[in-house]
Amino acid sequence: MAIKGFNYQEFAQNLTIQAQELVPQDFAPYEQQYVVNTLLNFSTLAGEALYNDKESNFNADQAMMITQIIAEWAFHKSVDLIRSGIPQEFWDPIMQKIAFTIFEIAKQTFIQGLPQDQILQLIEHHVKKTYVDAIAELKDKGFIDQGLMEKASSQSNIDAMTQQMSEQQQMAEEQAMQQADMPVPQGGAVPQKSGQTSPVDNGITPKIMKLATVALVFQRMKQEKVQTYLDKFNPDDAQTVIKYMGMRDLDNRVSVPTTMKCLNEIRTNLPKSHDLSPSKIVMQIQKITEGMDKQQLETLLRAERLKVKRFIFNALEGEYYELPPKVANIIATHVQDSV
Repeated sequence: MAIKGFNYQEFAQNLTIQAQELVPQDFAPYEQQYVVNTLLNFSTLAGEALYNDKESNFNADQAMMITQIIAEWAFHKSVDLIRSGIPQEFWDPIMQKIAFTIFEIAKQTFIQGLPQDQILQLIEHHVKKTYVDAIAELKDKGFIDQGLMEKASSQSNIDAMTQQMSEQQQMAEEQAMQQADMPVPQGGAVPQKSGQTSPVDNGITPKIMKLATVALVFQRMKQEKVQTYLDKFNPDDAQTVIKYMGMRDLDNRVSVPTTMKCLNEIRTNLPKSHDLSPSKIVMQIQKITEGMDKQQLETLLRAERLKVKRFIFNALEGEYYELPPKVANIIATHVQDSV
């Protein structure tokens, strides 16, 4: 039986339109088109499969959620592949593995009735593992070398966007109106998507729209991550973001074109990601601990977790203990600050 109220073709088109303005502007036209086409194709295929699924008994909300998850990861991982330098002939096979993984994990977790946060965490874990494993397979088969494998494995557009938005909050503030001019959000302050009036016309400043956009991103993140980022905001801005996060229908109340414009402006002003390749991080650890003997290092790390200690001591031997590059970079920075 088809899913009532789920027009998968229209939904996939809407997701594609929303994503078009977020495609990196530094990409060549064919690269931009690849991101858009990949998102459209995978979300359409997933939507069609769900629509015709006669066994899982998904409702329209569940089908849209699964389709949207596939669309979002299709966007981020296709961007990662393009930035990685992996030859284009391997993009589709890798993306197909990722899309299949998401589809199967999402279906099973929804059928089991797991909480949404847990579903998203499981999908994120399996997406990243599938991506890294697929790249490692290319290296094992001799299609790419070690350096390219490390560069490609370290790409994470979704992490970069979230981290950089937090790091560049001060920059966003400088571009917007002064704090004293910022209004407090009210229940009806943000216009409906269906309306033709822009937020600015309703008296909402560019800064408020950026904070509302950040709130939309935070609504989809784990609470502990959100709190870490909010701690870096000034108190007034943090309270504004929290108020917007409390609006359950925020995504329906914010103008889509304006939201996309805000995200694009934030992304445009962000610095390029640092080189987080394993080899670079290992060299960084070796340089930081140069001149320290083993006893001094053990004393420094006595309160750290076992994996952190293993990571540091492996690095001293020129080996990379398998941790996500961003986590490894945080550890390296922490050790540098502690020395």
